[in-house]
Amino acid sequence: MPGLGGMSERVFPRTPSCCAARGLVCHDARMPGTLHAYVVDGTQLKVKVVSDQGVELTLGGAIDDVAPVPEAGSALDGNPALVSNMWAFAKAWYMVHTTSDALAAEIPDPEEQRAAFELVAAGRKLAEKQSEAFAKVAQWIADVADEVNADESRTGWCSSCFTKAEHHKSNRPGGQMPVYVCQACGTPTLPCVAPGCGSMAIREGGAVRVPQYCAEHRHDIPGFEKAVQNIGGLHDYEDYLKYEKANLSRATKIAVLGAAGLAIGTPAALLAAPAVGGAIGSLGMFGGLSGAAATSHGLALLGGGAIAAGGLGMAGGTAVVTAVGAAVGGALGASVSNAYVREDKSFRIELLRPGSGGVPVVVANGFLTEGDAEKWGGWRGLVDARYPDSPVYRVRWGAKELKDFGVLGAGIAGKQSGILVLKGGAAKATKLGAKLLGKAFGPALLAADLAKNPWHVAKNRADKTGVVVGDLLARTDAESYVLIGHSLGARVMAVAAEALSTKPGGPRVQAVHLLGAAMGAKGDWTALTAAVDDAVYGYYSANDNILRIVYKVAQAGQTAAGLVGFTPPTAKLVNVDVSEVVKDHFQYQDRIQLS
Repeated sequence: MPGLGGMSERVFPRTPSCCAARGLVCHDARMPGTLHAYVVDGTQLKVKVVSDQGVELTLGGAIDDVAPVPEAGSALDGNPALVSNMWAFAKAWYMVHTTSDALAAEIPDPEEQRAAFELVAAGRKLAEKQSEAFAKVAQWIADVADEVNADESRTGWCSSCFTKAEHHKSNRPGGQMPVYVCQACGTPTLPCVAPGCGSMAIREGGAVRVPQYCAEHRHDIPGFEKAVQNIGGLHDYEDYLKYEKANLSRATKIAVLGAAGLAIGTPAALLAAPAVGGAIGSLGMFGGLSGAAATSHGLALLGGGAIAAGGLGMAGGTAVVTAVGAAVGGALGASVSNAYVREDKSFRIELLRPGSGGVPVVVANGFLTEGDAEKWGGWRGLVDARYPDSPVYRVRWGAKELKDFGVLGAGIAGKQSGILVLKGGAAKATKLGAKLLGKAFGPALLAADLAKNPWHVAKNRADKTGVVVGDLLARTDAESYVLIGHSLGARVMAVAAEALSTKPGGPRVQAVHLLGAAMGAKGDWTALTAAVDDAVYGYYSANDNILRIVYKVAQAGQTAAGLVGFTPPTAKLVNVDVSEVVKDHFQYQDRIQLS
């Protein structure tokens, strides 16, 4: 593995064949069309690009910085898409060169050690693939943005940043398809080919082999103008998500960032935008593996996974949205919501009752249970007792993911009728997992291939659903909401509350009630409580074997908040111990009262 004090350089596409074969260069780093990253003094990460016209841009910052600092004086330092993709490449490069097998090598059990080595290798391979994808985009942006002509410009909606902006034409060699550069986000664009459309499509690198359509005509967004509008009541969300234009690009494939394999279920529509794709990559997702404990590395970039283990944290989607300058309730949030709703065909929000003037209540279930067939999903008694006058909405979500994860069975859940059915995930379990969970599902929960691991897929779906719910709530006219969720549904509501906290002037949250929350017990809960007026109530039971065993094994030893409460509690984060009345994971709704 090369020393970090040295220089690693990706070249797209001009380099001597002897170096291209290794993906490195051994010559003057100032040659046109190069990108390289290196470490200074062990803590400072730097990345430099040279365009095909010889224009240079260097970025620097601490290794864990979300955003770098451009060196002044370059014609490229004002391009957000270039900066974010360069920084994403640098972080991915850093992970490739710092991921170590040392911790895995210290594991005494041969079977567990092999599993740990597999996880480390998978993480390193993913980071290398990501570094190449971000590097290609960064080099392409640098090459087209280094020389633009303001006298040849167009004004139109940008399919990357979803704003109406000027697009200056790039001075490219004769015979090439025209390229413009969005002056708001720096993304390469070209006019949408739909008849009469004045919007701009994303211009991918290389030859244009298929017609390029704007985000409206790709159905990446319901409509440019409606994307920043309010929707009135929450029950009006379906009208808001209806498309304004016909989908003219059903067969068009998105390949800007090589989206396949970058994340579990990350919407291609989001990765397609260079400005957004780079922002995703630069948000700490390349924090480095921590031996066998890094099972969450590579989770969907828009939610899930501890930041230290390679994820973006619980509200990763919100972080991405705000990082590129558009909070939930804005145009980018509309793209996120649109992509997720298309991805999860089961998603819908039902009005259970109109109410008579109370604060609107939104509920979400977790694991599929017998009660889900009933309209209220088991919530009626609990909600009636605490919020009798409120309109009540139920979020339906993740039917496939929750079904694949299954209803957890008699030996663990304490329910006589349950059977665990897990699909996919053919990986070796640790002895602990096999002992606690048995051969039926231990291997699946510990699958190194997280795309086949039913727990991580379901958890990731919960995170993304929370971002969608937060975005939709932020668009309504309501002054505040009460959010209630159980298990993974509690995770949905926690993410929704965090998302709402990023919308200036948006609806507040009167209270959040999290029952048996399937989320980590320890964390910084500032974002969770920021938009809450009363408190976040975490109801936990020490008798919850689903969280005590399944969650802990699937999360590599992490303890769930629904088992022990949140740490640290605050004035607005209140733990409620219901162990005396709740004896298993499925008794919360029937046996507790809301604070």
